[in-house]
Amino acid sequence: MRSTRAPFARSRGQRLALAATGLAATLALTATACGPSDDKASDKADSGTAQGADKGSDTGSDAKLPGDIADKLKDHGIDPDKWKDGAWKNWDKDDWLRESKDFVNPVIEGLWKPERMKKAKDPNKTIAAKDTPADQGATDPEPSPVQAKREKTPYHENAAPVGKIFFDSPEGSMVCSGTVVTDPRNPGKSNLVWTAGHCVHAGAAGGWYRNITFVPAYNDLGKSEAELSNAAPQEVSPYGQYWADWVSTSAEWIDQGAASGGAGAPYDYAVMHVKPKQGAKSLEETVGNALDVDFSTPSAQSVSSMGAWGYPAAPPYDGQIMHKCIDKPGRLSLTSAQPTMYRIGCTMTGGSSGGGWFRMVGDKTRLVSNTSIGPAENTWLAGPQLGRGAEQVYDMMSKKYGSQ
Repeated sequence: MRSTRAPFARSRGQRLALAATGLAATLALTATACGPSDDKASDKADSGTAQGADKGSDTGSDAKLPGDIADKLKDHGIDPDKWKDGAWKNWDKDDWLRESKDFVNPVIEGLWKPERMKKAKDPNKTIAAKDTPADQGATDPEPSPVQAKREKTPYHENAAPVGKIFFDSPEGSMVCSGTVVTDPRNPGKSNLVWTAGHCVHAGAAGGWYRNITFVPAYNDLGKSEAELSNAAPQEVSPYGQYWADWVSTSAEWIDQGAASGGAGAPYDYAVMHVKPKQGAKSLEETVGNALDVDFSTPSAQSVSSMGAWGYPAAPPYDGQIMHKCIDKPGRLSLTSAQPTMYRIGCTMTGGSSGGGWFRMVGDKTRLVSNTSIGPAENTWLAGPQLGRGAEQVYDMMSKKYGSQ
């Protein structure tokens, strides 16, 4: 049994390796093929969209990042003061902004207090795929469940780029997971976070979620729910909160995403641009690390193992503790016409949605997918292959908003 360093600890001048230490069957992620996939991965643009972009376009408009979000709210006939005073709770269909160009997320000071974070629920509707076809397209046998393991504490030394995403929906306060990723145009100073599309947008039946914020290394010391009731704010949010001021997801998710994933599941990814509540240091500089994204869509057969990280919040978990699963991936195809998804055995539940999937490429840990859907029994997870469309979303975010 081989033990390696923790998955993405803060860089201290040494190369980092993704570890499987603590699993019943230890699987250290090793270098695998990086060539084009032989699965049905998408090789076309996914029509990536973002606020300020026309739906169906991967380039977007030339609109600048709104320095004054109040003006953007006013453009939609929304009073900024009333919005911050509770008007954001109006989820009337006619007032729920859903188009890519309409995203707004003004900071509401003091909204996400530790107690409110603790009570946020898992988005269980978005992770349960109860009617998954038995064997359509390139689908491998269902994997055996892999018991999720707690990540070592402190998280900032063992999984620095991983954090928790909080947002408000018509059903109440919700949670997802996310990962700090590198910004190719701003090396060492990234403010980009990778997550799932369903963590930022409701899909075909709704619009953009609200009050979206990212908390890296949430509950850094892995305290229990009872212990957190007396925890200092810096223990709950050791690096503070990072509100999303720009968000990008795929047009497929906006048009076809559903509570059970739907036809948008193979395109269920998103990139957020965030800013700290205080100070000028970037998110990457603050947490000490960020992961590269692998858009090569490696075939499942060519990858010895993948690891998924996140904060599962549905029973038997409570959303306070970071967990991980490592397994050899298989293929899941919802329909023969759609891109194949990766699937691994894992018992993590809702709340782990959006959490990054990682593999080793050479001696580097790279993000290769994110948690999207899973069965009601919580025995496996599936995530999208990140092809050209996902890369266009990522590249556009770096190009247009990375330096903002």
